[in-house]
Amino acid sequence: MKVCHMTSVHKRDDTRIFHKECTSLAKAGYDTYLVVCGENDEKNGVHIIGTGEQSKSRLKRMRFDTKKVYEAALAVDADIYHVHDPELLPYAVKLKKKGKKVIFDSHEDVPEQILEKEWLPMRKLVAKVYAAYESRQLKKLDAVIYVTPHMNIRLSKISRRTVMITNYPVVNDTGTVSYNAGSDYVCFAGGVRKDWCHDLIIKALQGTGLHYKVVGRGDESYIQSLKDSDCIFEYGGVIPHSETGKLLSGALAGMAVTVYSPNSAWELGTLGNNKLFEEMYAGLPVICTDFTLWKEIIERHKCGICVNPDSLEQIRNALVYIKEHPEEAAQMGRNGRQAVIVEYNWQQQEKKLLELYGKLESEK
Repeated sequence: MKVCHMTSVHKRDDTRIFHKECTSLAKAGYDTYLVVCGENDEKNGVHIIGTGEQSKSRLKRMRFDTKKVYEAALAVDADIYHVHDPELLPYAVKLKKKGKKVIFDSHEDVPEQILEKEWLPMRKLVAKVYAAYESRQLKKLDAVIYVTPHMNIRLSKISRRTVMITNYPVVNDTGTVSYNAGSDYVCFAGGVRKDWCHDLIIKALQGTGLHYKVVGRGDESYIQSLKDSDCIFEYGGVIPHSETGKLLSGALAGMAVTVYSPNSAWELGTLGNNKLFEEMYAGLPVICTDFTLWKEIIERHKCGICVNPDSLEQIRNALVYIKEHPEEAAQMGRNGRQAVIVEYNWQQQEKKLLELYGKLESEK
């Protein structure tokens, strides 16, 4: 059975698309292809079909890159196509009309995400128009994957088959890890954006004797503003996914403080973001937003401290508590790691992915 993943937006080493979904399918025996920007390659048993350099302009990407991805994917002549970007939905429908099985993987609650784009004129109207368009397109496809519970309220009314597959970490090591109770830094690995409250965390760290190590992609001007704000902030740039573990392993705590937003269903929160779970897997106590979904996990497993993302006082108090209670912090780290090994891991989600593919395969 030949399967093909398609993206015009994401990088070829995208954690969810390549390292989790494509790699799992290849290991399960599927003849797996990934059509993405860049050059041809083969890795982890996945045939990577490159479509050349990605356009720098969003408009050009949507007009030209999408077509190149579609044409390259069509040439693969797969049995099942797995589409990852809203801008590829027209081509997803074209593939369906050609008799292919087609899955749409909704990484975000897109209509709600649009409402967060402050740069977008009339975003409320755009979100409403997109939601109607998405509904018409998804009804024509074979399945929709979503990443967090609240999305199913909307998607289950649209698609005849919906499956929640979250972004939990891939567990390769189930042994114990050492916790550095004497560390002088807390850390973050991911998108260096305002919604992750980096400014507030830097303010909260002042006077604690701790500093803040951050790696990941972000807007250069925003990163520079953080560098200028205080010497507490250390930016390590973009590093390979394989090296992130080194940063996490030496930290006192992992930071996963992000704002309430439409895409996270406000205070409810999301399981689509893997920041919290990666830090837990690294054996770190976590300081995170008090989302309902996250708070339930933190309190059940006693693996961190939840804070209001608007509260400088709560963030500072959490940092000081972790620093001044090293034995409890170490136990939090052990609890969180064990929770990921047992429950919040990709291997559990992989089963649902393979089950979905098996059902589509049986319908051919």
